[in-house]
Amino acid sequence: MSPTIFREQGYRFFFFSREEKRMHVHVVSADGEAKFWLEPEIQLARNHRLSRKQLKQIESILEAHCDELIGAWRRHFDR
Repeated sequence: MSPTIFREQGYRFFFFSREEKRMHVHVVSADGEAKFWLEPEIQLARNHRLSRKQLKQIESILEAHCDELIGAWRRHFDR
């Protein structure tokens, strides 16, 4: 199961259920995909085919939605 948290600017932000305990989010677009750690701070964990410009754009979106993502993580995984 991979619940979508939100979509913005052509990117889908989602979690994979039961993947690992450290808080993170996956991001996918037509151009590629990435994984970002959300704690202790937003940080790129993995990138596949996204440009530096796209990664910077995604990081800005993550910063703007950080509280929403953390809340969604806790609701989904702290059942």
